[in-house]
Amino acid sequence: MKEGESKVGIAHPTKHYTSPIDEITMKFKHDQISPRPRESGFTILESLVAVVVVAVLMAAIAPAIVLSAAIRVQSRRVELATQAAKTYIDGVRAKQIVSPLETGSNTTPSDFAAPTPSNSLNCKANSYCTSTDSSTTPTNLYCIDLDSLPTISDPKCEASSSQDMVLQVFRYNPNNSNSNDDKAGYYLGVRVYRADGFRNDGSLTKAPAKQGTVTGGLGDRKAPLVELTTEISSQTDSFNQLCDRLKTGNSNTNNSCT
Repeated sequence: MKEGESKVGIAHPTKHYTSPIDEITMKFKHDQISPRPRESGFTILESLVAVVVVAVLMAAIAPAIVLSAAIRVQSRRVELATQAAKTYIDGVRAKQIVSPLETGSNTTPSDFAAPTPSNSLNCKANSYCTSTDSSTTPTNLYCIDLDSLPTISDPKCEASSSQDMVLQVFRYNPNNSNSNDDKAGYYLGVRVYRADGFRNDGSLTKAPAKQGTVTGGLGDRKAPLVELTTEISSQTDSFNQLCDRLKTGNSNTNNSCT
């Protein structure tokens, strides 16, 4: 400074002091305003890992879901088949449905052959089938229509339907003297098949090959859903007629009631 100059008017800069707490506060506010790129969302790698985890979980539980759905469908199908068989038996017992043709005096349900499949199944709803291509006992097949097809006004059991039920019915009486007289009483057997089992692409089966409730698919449409046997008594049934129906075999061992 030269001699005679005054010190007034010369500004001396002052140093601003910042405490550590202020620095932390400012840094926190800065992070809130401008988030770091790595915290702004998922990366591609993280998204791929999530997709893989979800795919593995779905692959693990998918079979259980499919099996559960198949069991529910099959259980419902067996339930409907049981109702159809019981409805038919009640109708025959109440004389609202004509009894089926006699199928032999010494025939048992296990000896009675399964029906012959045919693509031209001709069965109107709630009535006996009138004709098939190759069935030898068409009048022993009874239709229970459940889908009202092909038309509501004229429903039928079709070989393409998985909902319609076709009942194979047969009656027999061990007593030869009245085996052809349904008024004397008889045993009534009922097998319930799916209508699509009558497609001509394989032979139908019989018990013990029945469809189970637990199935991993659509079930075996060639096997019966239900097989029932009951006794139909006549209105004028006598004690001797009951004894005749209870006979077993051709021996005289059980041919009398005392």
